[in-house]
Amino acid sequence: MLQFRHLALSLAVALVFSAPVLAGKLAIVIDDFGYRPQTENQVLAMPQAISVAVLPNATHAREMATKAHNSGHEVLIHLPMAPLSKQPLEKDTLRPEMSSAEIERIISDAVSKVPYAVGLNNHMGSAMTSSLFGMQKVMQALERYNLYFLDSMTIGNSQAMRAATGTGVKVLKRKVFLDDTQNEGDIRRQFNRAVELARRNGSAIAIGHPHPATVRVLQQALSSLPADITLVRPSSLLNEPQIDTSTPNTTAPGGITPPPRNPFRGVKQCKTKQKPQPVYASRFFSVVGESISDSSLVHYMQNQWRGWGQKQ
Repeated sequence: MLQFRHLALSLAVALVFSAPVLAGKLAIVIDDFGYRPQTENQVLAMPQAISVAVLPNATHAREMATKAHNSGHEVLIHLPMAPLSKQPLEKDTLRPEMSSAEIERIISDAVSKVPYAVGLNNHMGSAMTSSLFGMQKVMQALERYNLYFLDSMTIGNSQAMRAATGTGVKVLKRKVFLDDTQNEGDIRRQFNRAVELARRNGSAIAIGHPHPATVRVLQQALSSLPADITLVRPSSLLNEPQIDTSTPNTTAPGGITPPPRNPFRGVKQCKTKQKPQPVYASRFFSVVGESISDSSLVHYMQNQWRGWGQKQ
């Protein structure tokens, strides 16, 4: 019996040490592909799990999308969307006030210019992604092309996930921007933050750009990725639970919110046909006296006075 216990304990220890470590999943997407082939080729030399987002109107969009796909990388469309800031808009930038037909035309054109795309994420876009009406039109168009949407989260109250409700479009959310600055120390800290979020939450998506500093940091960091972190494509996270932290934004296109309807507006005042009769002070006192005499307290006191409630 003792030998059997020793054998069972040994097997349990062996199973514990041989069990695979539960890994955090980290997805990295490099935006703005299509303008700098020399630097972008360095990104394509990285592990195949690194994904790229191609600007449809970039000079080398089709070339780099094709090359990325042939190298085993996942391809997304990096579609310009209207920001909140006042700045010149790129060609075919999606705006909330656009019609469904115009948004469908722009997305269809982008699909033709970025072959092999399986998803789409927003380039800028705070004004567009914060509009529920605008994003509902985007989701309806994406459903036709079987594309997922990666929300770059350029604004906290993005309506993308809410807008996708009722469609077949799945939405992912960016957790970390790697290179808000092009300082290598800052980029490395952001990469480590993405790793920690993946470890803590089970998965995380980081977005960067093909800057030389970003490429250098990624080349170093990916060669020494922690053993409990697995590099994945964004599409492998589509079936993981996503939490919508937005609040409803029903601002109409153009930024004008219609005032709430007043249910009493238009109701006419009822006017009596005859002049009301005057009420004299004597009538007031008689009404008050009748109310008091008919009250429950007075009736109770009267019953007590008559001897009701006394035991016989």
